[in-house]
This record gives sequence, structure tokens and C-alpha cells, in this order.
Amino acid sequence: MLKKEIISLRKSKNAIILAHYYTLPEVQDIADFVGDSLALSKQAAKTDADIILFAGVHFMAETAKILSPQKKVLIPDVEAGCSLADSCPAEKLELFLKEYPDHKVLSYINCSAKVKALSDIIVTSGNALTIVNALPKKEKIVFTPDRNLGAYINKETNREMILWNGACHVHDQLTAEEVSHWKEKYPNAKVLAHPECKTSVLALADFIGSTAALLNFSKIDTASEYIVATETGILYEMKKQNPTKQFYVVNNPNTCTCNECEYMKLNSLEKIYHTLHTETPEIILEEELIEKALTPIRKMLAY
Repeated sequence: MLKKEIISLRKSKNAIILAHYYTLPEVQDIADFVGDSLALSKQAAKTDADIILFAGVHFMAETAKILSPQKKVLIPDVEAGCSLADSCPAEKLELFLKEYPDHKVLSYINCSAKVKALSDIIVTSGNALTIVNALPKKEKIVFTPDRNLGAYINKETNREMILWNGACHVHDQLTAEEVSHWKEKYPNAKVLAHPECKTSVLALADFIGSTAALLNFSKIDTASEYIVATETGILYEMKKQNPTKQFYVVNNPNTCTCNECEYMKLNSLEKIYHTLHTETPEIILEEELIEKALTPIRKMLAY
């Protein structure tokens, strides 16, 4: 019944529903598009929808607003934040950057609009290596906000970027010991890891990549078993696309339970219905901030 009401509201209000891979299965099922944050925002910008409902976290909805400022952007729960984005407050970053006035600022897209506005180029986990490799070797770089992704890029590109000390709590809490435990249990399984994981975890991976890249690898690779070091929600799509394969998510060692992002899981069908019905909560950004945040995104897209 609730799904029918959402579908009806979506049609009558000319809305589009976006859902990240980490949201609940029923939320992914009701969405027009499921993907990672930038791909979803770019997809929404291409449509003629008047309303974008982003079932994800706050910085993702902000990115959608930056790319589609003329559209109304809604988020089902304003408390759906992001530990990585929150680990890099714009005010503190601004002070930090004064110590590195001759450095180019590269920011992972998992950051607030205000941090994007302080950046020279935005990158994603899928294109960061390409963009950093495209920059001159002598270029001095500050990388924010993810120290793990930054360390991975440094290693792969032989750079010495200055790293902001931030992390995603979902990925940062995964340990090499836990991955090794799963490797012992399933010796024929390949390890897939997101680059937001620690260096010690990435060292055990057979493939490292963004959410979309992990999904794609699981489709084209010939193995039948995979140990997945990222947020649990990705398994829903992996299993849909690979019904004959087995997937095992690396547990949170602190709780011995699935490695879930509690913020992503705040999105529900009930909240989506209420948000479409009331057209709140809405993402509001000042025009000047949108323009400043859009500039480094445009530079990324140019690469």
C-alpha cells in the first residue's frame, strides 16, 4: 500500500527518487535510480523532474542541489549525516589550509558543500587516481577529508599529498584481522575492498575500487565467492546481479555484526512517503555557495 502511495505521489509531483547502494533493500526497490552519490546526482540533473528526493545522506543531497539548483531537493531524514563529511568541518579546514597556501586542494566528494567551496578539484573514489596522475608531479596537494583514500592514492601514485585526518567510521573500523578470518573460512573467495578502508585491509584485497567498481568487478570476474570489505547494503545489488555467486561481508569487529551505516539506514519507505507528501525536509543552499562548490566539480568533470 505504501509503495503505491509513493508511486502515485512521485508521478503527480513529477519527482524522481534516488537511492544509494547502502540504503535498505525496500528503499532501493522503490527508487528510479540506484547508484553512488555522484552518478545519482548527474542522473537527476539530466531529467525533467521538478523534485529530487535523495535517499542517502546529507552531503549527497547537497551535491544534487549543487548540480540542479533550479530543482527542489528533498532528503527523507535531515539526521542522515556522514561521519566522513562530519570529520572535516569547513571552518577548521579553512584554518588548516592557511598552513599550505601554495597547495592545490583536492577533496573527496564525501564532504559538505562548504568544504567543496574551499576546494580546487573534487574527486570520487572512482576517478581520484586518474585525476591525481593527471596533475604535474611537482604539484603540491592537500587531500581532504579521507586519510585512508588519500594514503591509497599516495601509494599508487608515489605522491606525498598532505592528508586531512578524517575517515568514514564504517570503513575505518574494518580490520585486517577480520578480513584474514574470513579468508581462512573461505580460502577460494576473492577480497573486494573500498579504498576508504585502512591500508592494512587494502593490502589483503584482490580488487580495490569504488562502490560501482566493486559491483562491476563482481559481475565480470569468474570467481564464485567474494569477501566484501565495505558497507553491507551493497550486497543486495551484488546478489541481484550475481544470483549464482556467494558474498560475505566483513563484520564490524566491535559488534560482531554486519558493517552497516546507521545514517543510510535512516531512510525508510515511511519517511520517503512523508517527504514527498509534505515536500520537506528540503535542502537549501545559498546561490553563492552553490556557485563556489560547483566550480571544483566542473573541474573534476573536465578531467
